[in-house]
Amino acid sequence: MGLEHLFGWFQNNMAACVAVISAIVALVAAAISCHETRKQRVLQQQNMRNNLDAQSVGWGNACIDTLNRAAMFARTRQHQANDAGFLQQRVNMMLSISSLIERGRLFFPDIDLQAKSAADATVFGHARPPILQALSLAYHEVDALTRQGGPTADNSAEFIDGCRRLLVSELQAHLHDQRQSTLADRYDDQTEGRRVDAINRAETLKTLLKSRRPGINLSDRQETVQ
Repeated sequence: MGLEHLFGWFQNNMAACVAVISAIVALVAAAISCHETRKQRVLQQQNMRNNLDAQSVGWGNACIDTLNRAAMFARTRQHQANDAGFLQQRVNMMLSISSLIERGRLFFPDIDLQAKSAADATVFGHARPPILQALSLAYHEVDALTRQGGPTADNSAEFIDGCRRLLVSELQAHLHDQRQSTLADRYDDQTEGRRVDAINRAETLKTLLKSRRPGINLSDRQETVQ
């Protein structure tokens, strides 16, 4: 009797039941759609970040190559055959660095120095980010180079190397932490034997270099210092 009563009630209220069920289905569908939309948005943002990281790495590689060439140019400029050749190479180097600065602005906008509080009221304006500042400083150093002697004769190459190390350090800090972790995990995933073999080979080459070049100082690391 109870089942018949329930069935009769359902028949009498068919429209209301269908409406409630339809509303529940609609709410569930909306929730699923919202969740999927959120997932797609996160995925799009991640893909955009990965794309920007890849482009930043490509730009950074070009910067490293150019600054390495600039440092070598500074070290060997006195060996240029004549002033005309020296000046042409210097102009080409400056053009390359200038182009990299402009391209870098697509990835590294100026830093906003506008005051965030009354205590910082004297701070305002914008400043070039350190990664582009490194290129700018190297540009001016190359511009000051002379073929023979001059005030920049002794340490220009070391100064440009310092600019390069700052640039690489800033580029590493700019890249996504997850990417850095992935690279570290990829190295850790190598077999222990493979890593030990690589370390031993490096040490063998180091020992050989010391025997070939007595007195060489290998303690001063010229790569980027974190």
